[in-house]
Amino acid sequence: MSLPLIPPMLATPGTLPPAAQDARWAYETKQDGQRVVAYLDGAGDLVLRARSGDEVTAAYPELRPLAAALGGTPAVLDGEVLALDEQGRADFQLLQSRMGLAHSPGRAARRAAQVPVHYVLFDVMHLAGHSLVRLPYVQRRERLEELGLAGPHWSTPAALVGHGREALAATREHGLEGLVCKRLDSRYEPGVRSRAWIKIRNMTSVDVVVGGWLPGKGRITGLPGAVLVGQRAGDRLRYVGGVGTGWNAREREELGALLRASETDVCPFDPVPVVAGARWVVPRLVGEVRFSTRTRAGLLRQPSWLRLRPDLTPEESAAELPDDAL
Repeated sequence: MSLPLIPPMLATPGTLPPAAQDARWAYETKQDGQRVVAYLDGAGDLVLRARSGDEVTAAYPELRPLAAALGGTPAVLDGEVLALDEQGRADFQLLQSRMGLAHSPGRAARRAAQVPVHYVLFDVMHLAGHSLVRLPYVQRRERLEELGLAGPHWSTPAALVGHGREALAATREHGLEGLVCKRLDSRYEPGVRSRAWIKIRNMTSVDVVVGGWLPGKGRITGLPGAVLVGQRAGDRLRYVGGVGTGWNAREREELGALLRASETDVCPFDPVPVVAGARWVVPRLVGEVRFSTRTRAGLLRQPSWLRLRPDLTPEESAAELPDDAL
């Protein structure tokens, strides 16, 4: 394939642009999937590459017909591969069963029948033999939409120009991962984490009960590297994950002292989670954590520690596990 290899442009974490600049930005839903660049050679061949540059074509056999979607026109397209749940929302846990099968085409085909993927397209960097990376986003987006790429396993969702606050609120209302803000005049910067693209991840905070910890390594040997936390499900404390970020040095030392004073040989979680090296504590500390979404098993994704809640006892905590996570 003679198409140029183009590493994907990356977004910088941030907040909404100032209201006075709102009309200079486009807003796209932040998808919870695998970033994939598609190379269509115009002769019926398709190559899919992950953000790392590794080829993942064989992992997604249902995307092979995309090779003929533009006829004889070669193109390099940017997008995100998703696995959708029953509500049509991206579910990264489902997608994980499809990732890593690039060297197992037989297994990939069987999984495709059980967990089909959908490729969401949001940019075009090369088209009909011409590089588009120096064109502003708004012109690239027009070119992409003119291609009419809509199929059984791929689509080109619309981008919203302006109205960023409303767009962000809509992602939160519908339980989506977040928003990507893209400056209308921005060029495509291959492989660069650019301020011209800003990603905003919707985060939720919740009270949790600390039931254990994992010792740190290296410079934090003897201190907690992560705390193991749970939420109440009836009369049980259900494990919802490990939290390993969010402290400064002083807070880590203070938390370590509290954990060592509460150590026990009895695991407070029911059922007992399989966590190598775990040290259990009497479940009397309540903390507040921030997280993005939950897995189908109720585990917190991307959790970060916010603070201890000494004002709450485990019984008083509002940390009740949602019914749909039981």
